[in-house]
Amino acid sequence: MTSADLQTIARALVSEGKGLLAADETVSTVTKRLDVLKIESTPDSRRAYREMFFTTPGIAEFVSGVIMQDETIHQRNASGIALAELLVRQGIIPGIKVDNGAKPLAACPGESITEGLDGLRERLKEYRALGARFAKWRAVISVSDTLPSATSVKANAHALARYAALCQEQDVVPIVEPEVLMDGSHTIERCEAVTGNVLHTVFDELFEQKVCLEAMLLKPNMVISGKECSEQASSEEVARATLRCLTRHVPSAVPGIVFLSGGQDHLAATAHLNEINRLAGPKPWKLSFSYGRALQDEALRAWRGKNENLKTGQRAFYHRAKCDKAAALGKYTEAMEHEAAEA
Repeated sequence: MTSADLQTIARALVSEGKGLLAADETVSTVTKRLDVLKIESTPDSRRAYREMFFTTPGIAEFVSGVIMQDETIHQRNASGIALAELLVRQGIIPGIKVDNGAKPLAACPGESITEGLDGLRERLKEYRALGARFAKWRAVISVSDTLPSATSVKANAHALARYAALCQEQDVVPIVEPEVLMDGSHTIERCEAVTGNVLHTVFDELFEQKVCLEAMLLKPNMVISGKECSEQASSEEVARATLRCLTRHVPSAVPGIVFLSGGQDHLAATAHLNEINRLAGPKPWKLSFSYGRALQDEALRAWRGKNENLKTGQRAFYHRAKCDKAAALGKYTEAMEHEAAEA
């Protein structure tokens, strides 16, 4: 596959108004979410949960790609069809999470480094054979008055760049995810400063590792107040700070930016994305979504692990994806939520 082919896939993932479903939670994370609703977590129940999203009729109108994890990409439905193939039949591009999670960073208390580079080349070959055409790697950056350290930022940026280079070598589009966490009492100004520093360092490392920017996507946090901050920024403040930070630090060669929800609920994630896209000013990249819980939570509560609730769960997912598409176009309104309640 040529660089032009990878660029075509990257652009397809941020087609007008479309975004990504991040269905790449680990088994332990999915189990915690199912436990809350008293749904037993087994390979079959987790497959049924994923399949509810993957087979929602018409979802390809809003969702361009799905990020899976190792268990899911190996699973098949009751008819023996691979879940990745179910996505392809919907016109959706399969993707895969390839990192092994964040572990404590030596000599840096309270900070982490994402592991998984060892053996990544071989795993990418396997995942591509299973249908994955893009991948994701998440770095986690903690924020306080003194964090992050330069060591943490540099180490995580370097790992992200090495991962991205290996992806492109193996004909897979990399999604680069440096997440500055919402956890903490930091202000939106502190979040903007840290996010800008992280993005600057990440793109320096991507350049050093010879990553083709036109054949990758960025998955950053929005610039937002910490969860415990006494002053929570408005949607307009979030939008202005986020766009200002991206304009200063993300090269225009990158075709798309797909935001993570980062602990925001579904309404906040939708509203903030909409406000960002409504702002006037140059936006050289497509600005869309790559949401996990913000796309899934309503559907999970509607489904509750019961076959008789499958269509109800799918309707909830369809509605949220429709709202997020509108937000990616700057056309979302609160009336869309009322329309769903009355349907």
